[in-house]
Amino acid sequence: MIKEVGELLIGLIVLAGALLSAVSAFGLIRLPDVYLRSHAATKSATLGVLLILTGAFLYFMVYVDHISAKLILGIIFVFITSPVAGHLNGRAAYRSGIPLWEKSQHDELGPVIRKQYQDQADASPKKRATRNDVTQG
Repeated sequence: MIKEVGELLIGLIVLAGALLSAVSAFGLIRLPDVYLRSHAATKSATLGVLLILTGAFLYFMVYVDHISAKLILGIIFVFITSPVAGHLNGRAAYRSGIPLWEKSQHDELGPVIRKQYQDQADASPKKRATRNDVTQG
């Protein structure tokens, strides 16, 4: 009886992960701009993959009596790298000038980026040492 309940719970975890991954794929197709697509790819796809890997880990741990270090490393790797990659892709898209969706309400990164560019423009240019300066000085 307990094994059947465990199989059911593990199956539900894997099914939830598969459904979240499907919702993520749907979001990648339907969402209007690169920033919202990046959000769909990083949030729901990461959670979907984590649930599937967790279900596989639990199955091997409970039913095969094998604790898989590869699955643990896969879970950790996806948990760390996917959100960071999504953030960096969105930031690179913003800095390259890709516009926000026209119905976007808020742009929190705009003032920060403009301030950084203004600070760089206000800074006095430093004299670069040339080869002649080094040999003569």
